Amino acid sequence: MRHRHHRLRASIEASSIRAGRRRIWTAATSLLSVLLLMSCVARAQFSGPALGASTPVNRSLTPTTDQAILFPPSREIRLGAGDLIAIHVYGETDFSPSVRVSMDGTIQLPLIGTVAVDSLSLHEASRLIAQRLVSAGMYRNPQVTIQLIESPNQLVTVTGELHGIVPITGQRRLFDVLSAAGGLPPTASHVIMINRPGVDQTIVIDMGTDPAKSNMANVPVFARDTIVIPRVGVVYVLGAFKTQGAIPIVQNSPLTLMQVASLSGGTGFEGKYNDLRLIRTVGTDRKVVRVDIKRVINGKDPDPVLQADDIVFLPNDAMKSAIKSGGLGTLLGLASILIIAIRP
Repeated sequence: MRHRHHRLRASIEASSIRAGRRRIWTAATSLLSVLLLMSCVARAQFSGPALGASTPVNRSLTPTTDQAILFPPSREIRLGAGDLIAIHVYGETDFSPSVRVSMDGTIQLPLIGTVAVDSLSLHEASRLIAQRLVSAGMYRNPQVTIQLIESPNQLVTVTGELHGIVPITGQRRLFDVLSAAGGLPPTASHVIMINRPGVDQTIVIDMGTDPAKSNMANVPVFARDTIVIPRVGVVYVLGAFKTQGAIPIVQNSPLTLMQVASLSGGTGFEGKYNDLRLIRTVGTDRKVVRVDIKRVINGKDPDPVLQADDIVFLPNDAMKSAIKSGGLGTLLGLASILIIAIRP
């Protein structure tokens, strides 16, 4: 009777152990399935070119080469709303008013009333006022001169990566205006644009980096010009790098994958080194190229040269991420349980 009781108890314990092993195995299988699913999700990201129209966008700028546009003749100062002017008649002290151009582009003068001077040069406005004085019977042959005392219009606006408003009378050179605005920051492109009233097309200037050719880029700048300073191209770093963000491309200097990895602090332990993705957008089409960064580091594959707006994405390995995030104890504990569970 006692032996039968021991056999029954041993059978129950064996059944309990087998049930425990099955539960452990089920839990381990579930955990591995989750990790596999995480890996598949990571792999699914950026799996191919983006859908979209093939209409080109972000077209590269073509520098202006027309010398008549780049180096036009000197321009006369033209009057506009807000200008304060002093009017003089040679040899006469009774007629010397100082007036401000109103918002509708007119001035009010003694003896002759309203005179429209908007967009007129100083010489054109002088002749018009002289004609009005003669027509009013005030003078026979007046010699009228106009002096510009104050003007909100004789300015050059600098916008983009560099911001500023630079007063200017007549004309100044481009480099002088940029220096007066504070100088180009490191993030500024050396290809800039000038929007000029009266010129239909945008003037594109490539300042380059060769001092011997700088004179060709130092073009005249006139009042009411708007200088647009674009941002230099950047490469975006995402994923398992020590530092993520945008890395500017130095002017006229190639930027390679190894340089980007170095500037971003290097790759993290959790990265899938054999599955780095270079994502490049051409127009609205996105191309994805997979690179084994370890082979590049070891010199077995060439070091890719990156372009502006490229995205360098290094996915996370699910198992490595779990270890890095503090799951090492859990994984080791699970491994120990599995070893004990399958031990005969």
